[in-house]
Amino acid sequence: DDNVGRLRALLEDLGIADNTLFIFTTDNGTATGRSIFNAGMRGGKGSEYEGGHRVPLFLHWPAKKLNTEKRISTLCHAVDIVPTLLDMVSAEPTTKMPFDGQSLKRIIFGNGNTNWKDRFLVTDSQRVRDPIKWRKSSVMSQEWRLINGTELYHMPSDPGQNHDVASQHPMRVKNMRAFYQAWWNELEPTFSQTTEIYLGHSAANQVLLTGHDWIQETLPPWNQAHIRNAHHDVPKNAKKRDSFNTAKHQGHWAVKVIEPGHYRIEVLRWPPEATHPIRSSLPPGTNVPGSSKAFRTNPGRSIPAAKATLRLNGQNLATKPVAETDKAVVFEETLPVGSHKLSPVFHVNGGEIGAYYTIVTKL
Repeated sequence: DDNVGRLRALLEDLGIADNTLFIFTTDNGTATGRSIFNAGMRGGKGSEYEGGHRVPLFLHWPAKKLNTEKRISTLCHAVDIVPTLLDMVSAEPTTKMPFDGQSLKRIIFGNGNTNWKDRFLVTDSQRVRDPIKWRKSSVMSQEWRLINGTELYHMPSDPGQNHDVASQHPMRVKNMRAFYQAWWNELEPTFSQTTEIYLGHSAANQVLLTGHDWIQETLPPWNQAHIRNAHHDVPKNAKKRDSFNTAKHQGHWAVKVIEPGHYRIEVLRWPPEATHPIRSSLPPGTNVPGSSKAFRTNPGRSIPAAKATLRLNGQNLATKPVAETDKAVVFEETLPVGSHKLSPVFHVNGGEIGAYYTIVTKL
């Protein structure tokens, strides 16, 4: 909230607030806030029910008269934002790929929500490496929600999604399932296409890789609590995740070397701005106002790393010792063009854990 205010103040200071389209929205429904107020919606962050994905969308653009209250009840989706922005500035898309969404311009600037054809939209919450059909999914129309392919709710009469009426509307369920099936069929071929991080691109000579982008079966360390607690992989039959003895790093970064050549690869335990040695602990950070406990309030756990290994495509390229004061272990390697699996590791008490941060620079 403070940073939203700072941004708006900056626009005023720059003298461009009136002619700037300011958009405020969020990426998912409420989390801990649902215990305080959730507008009667079922579910919270990560849920397929309305409380998990219905979010605010505010637009402010004084030069275009978007500075007075106007409520729009038409169902829309994040996929509509790009087509809307292009339409608002009369710009043509640079790709021929069709958009999943459509422009909302005539609704935003019109005098109501009339002449808008109802449509189906899909949202889901996967949080797994490989998408699972119907997982935590909602097929949405203006008045209806099909949850996980089986539950049907009529939103005008049941906004809290308390009464499943699927048995009373079999044809509606069938039509919504058919839409989802077509949507899934279109997406499914892309699941095997890994999104790669480019190395050696002329526009980004240096790239920072973080553990959040590890590709692995288990959930990667996606927040600072995980990083600070040295979140790592252990065998399925291991009794304790805290033990480093049996740890085996399973994840990797999917990278694509654009320009072959000599690269410097700096392997770190802590983010570079922390400037802390690999083997040191990290003091807890201050809490966020209004939060019960922010991720950064967790003390950073030390790891007794003895050495680090640079691993590419499952092969060890080099191993170096980790000194007490080392903030990074630096490797220099020639990388060939193409797609690779990069997975530097620290060796700890006979086991290994992934390097949470790595800086790759084309020399």
